[in-house]
Amino acid sequence: MKKIQLGNGLRVVMEQIPTCRSVSFGIWVKTGSRNEQPASNGVSHFIEHMLFKGTDRYDAKAIAEQFDAIGGNVNAFTSKEYTCYYAKVLDEHLPIAVDVLSDMFFRSKMDDGELLKEKNVILEEISMYEDTPDDMVHDLMALAAYGEHPLAYPILGTEERLKTMDSSHLRAYMKEHYTIENTVISIAGNIDDSVIDLMEKHFGAFDVNGVAEQVTLPAFQSGQLFHKKKTEQNHICISFPGCKIGDPLQFAMVVLNNAIGGGMSSRLFQEIREKRGLAYSVYSYHSSHADSGLFTIYAGTAPKQTKEVLDLTKEVLHDLAVNGLSEDELRKGKEQLKGSLILSLESTGSRMNRLGKNELMLGRHHTLDEMIAKIEEVTMDDVNAVLDLMFAEPFALAMVGASDRTIAGLRRDDFVALRSNSKVTGQ
Repeated sequence: MKKIQLGNGLRVVMEQIPTCRSVSFGIWVKTGSRNEQPASNGVSHFIEHMLFKGTDRYDAKAIAEQFDAIGGNVNAFTSKEYTCYYAKVLDEHLPIAVDVLSDMFFRSKMDDGELLKEKNVILEEISMYEDTPDDMVHDLMALAAYGEHPLAYPILGTEERLKTMDSSHLRAYMKEHYTIENTVISIAGNIDDSVIDLMEKHFGAFDVNGVAEQVTLPAFQSGQLFHKKKTEQNHICISFPGCKIGDPLQFAMVVLNNAIGGGMSSRLFQEIREKRGLAYSVYSYHSSHADSGLFTIYAGTAPKQTKEVLDLTKEVLHDLAVNGLSEDELRKGKEQLKGSLILSLESTGSRMNRLGKNELMLGRHHTLDEMIAKIEEVTMDDVNAVLDLMFAEPFALAMVGASDRTIAGLRRDDFVALRSNSKVTGQ
């Protein structure tokens, strides 16, 4: 891995992989729904869409044709804390990809006619999302866990807010947030040092400076929310406090997640799906932010089975609160984590993503050997420290379904006392 700064201070991180013929190139900007105000919720995602709608040199069709003509892929995504514009092409076509993406980044027209059409596209995207309860419940979960904090804002925004936005809103937001300090270029694949000159050519004139944005630390709210919707299943999320990006306990958290619901051999999958057939989809995941994190369990099940699924989930969590993980689960979790880490780095796209996200959110990088060593160093004490973090507060709960009868009156503070008592008695 090599990191340089262009003459204007823009950071470029790159990894040469001479054994492949592709290159993945990304422009990362440290802004997402977390950086928005209530009145501007959805603007980051709106900008992401509009950058594909044409420049003075390329209209929207020409942008697509440029990449189709070289057999490449171009896309973008917006998260709660960053936005990324990226392309994957053959190494010989990297100059074309950089030329088009940089033109989109710096010289998008924000045409009013295109903006109106794209606004309607996003409104349709929101409608589609609201018709998908197994997706909607995760946004509802963010509200239950974070309340009015910006981390609870939906990435897509809301119909009400989007209807008021015009090109002036988008340009003003870009001027404030699309700065040199907030931007990172990430490249991985069959490249050499000539790529530095290519970056200077297309990004060396970038001259929008700003100041590092201060974000407020969210407090875990332990809320409970229900959204009534006519569905065949109840869709349920349970969340606990988790680890922030770069937390020393992050690997222990992933090991714990693998044991709880991160795979087919996990406790929840085996108890709920394999042994009893109560759910097709049941899993857990951990999401990290700059200063906080959430550990979340999801299950979708028929209304008549919801109570049993919740009871089984609480049984699994009860056992963890009292007894923690077994040594065998710790060992298997570490091996699983090492395997998934190594396999995830077999494509230029995943390497580009890792470089960009690490530079943007942490400003530092670990080699594969260093990361494997950190996984090997995870101890049962680390896992117990994560369990202490998770069970320090009553869990947050969100459900989308036809009735909230099964969650009305549900106790969500059981594990706080259980964990505390197990530590006192030394269990």
